Amino acid sequence: MTADERRTRVREVRRRLAQEGPPWTRGFAADFPTVTVPERDCDQLRDVLISEGAQTVVEVGLAYASSALAIGEALVTVAPPRPRHIIIDPFQEREWSNAGWDLLRSAGLDAIASLMLAPSSIALPQLLTEGLVADAAFVDGSHRFHEVFVDFYYLRKIVRPGGLIVIDDAWAPSVRTALRYYERNLGWTVIPDAFPDGTLMKAAADPRAASVPRCQAIRLPDPSFEPPFEEFHAF
Repeated sequence: MTADERRTRVREVRRRLAQEGPPWTRGFAADFPTVTVPERDCDQLRDVLISEGAQTVVEVGLAYASSALAIGEALVTVAPPRPRHIIIDPFQEREWSNAGWDLLRSAGLDAIASLMLAPSSIALPQLLTEGLVADAAFVDGSHRFHEVFVDFYYLRKIVRPGGLIVIDDAWAPSVRTALRYYERNLGWTVIPDAFPDGTLMKAAADPRAASVPRCQAIRLPDPSFEPPFEEFHAF
């Protein structure tokens, strides 16, 4: 199968998922549109990774695979010699009935993707120990502050210097607060125009609050560094 044929196959699965939803859901009202990353944000995630020339991507959270399919399309488009997509989701089997993984398989992406059925706090240290170096990561796992903070801690060691970390639900106070530490203390830089047409969300429950992009792309510093402990900046 040619690269164009692989890309067409992925796009067709993405199209069906966006228009018809997944073959199986958990049965909650509006479950799929509530938990999935919207199609236009996935398109821009794909485009960001293509412009980055990403060859190895780590993803935290799979669910119904809308973002995973977009990442897969990016990798097929870049077409490196050895593309890798490592997905971490401890709930994919028991909570999501493998709905997302089955969609990836139907798109032929299981040839480049692997699924780790472990919490990210266990899976990411394992990847670091194995010496994995990624070009980018997409984070859409737990939104609890302490778990987001730990995801970021390990991903800054896995993603290469100057690489990207893309965050879903960056508007959420817990996610935003965790990100602020890394911006203020470790040189992370938000790329302001990475999702120009992306979904906008309220930054807080206050209806007067300004809307902000749902997804944000972060550039890691190059070279990476460890700040002196006495230079801590409160966040």
